[in-house]
Amino acid sequence: MNSILSKEPVQRAQKALKNFNQNLDIVCLEQTAKTAQDAATALGCSVGAIVKSLLFKASDTFLLCLVSGNKKCSLNKLKKITEIKDISMAPPDDVKRITGYTIGGVSPVGHLEKLNIYLDGTLEQFKDIYAAAGHPNCVFKISFNDLHIMTNSKIADITE
Repeated sequence: MNSILSKEPVQRAQKALKNFNQNLDIVCLEQTAKTAQDAATALGCSVGAIVKSLLFKASDTFLLCLVSGNKKCSLNKLKKITEIKDISMAPPDDVKRITGYTIGGVSPVGHLEKLNIYLDGTLEQFKDIYAAAGHPNCVFKISFNDLHIMTNSKIADITE
């Protein structure tokens, strides 16, 4: 077994995936998938089919936004949707504490704390999408609909 697959954050992501669907598997890539472009290059797919998991601090809580790799999350749209005025990117320490993952490997599932999750509707155009699985070299392939159901996310226009 690849030593990366035995790391605790990857095991946590794997457990969440298997609890949802036994057929979902984590793929370990030779090269890093730390950025959406890196992941797309490694997988030979469009950068838009990569799911970026971005954690935001929103007043006294946190939100996770699942955004297409070729888009930017719009703070203004997020503020309108959530009706929270004070929203900013979460610092790396908070990302690790809340999700249990380090930046570059943040999975949409298996977080240490329960999060409200918003899903970028533009990801629906892709048959398969790829998201991080707890490590910069680990990803999993899933359909938009399954990601939506598995994360219990709200589909929203959150990009610019």
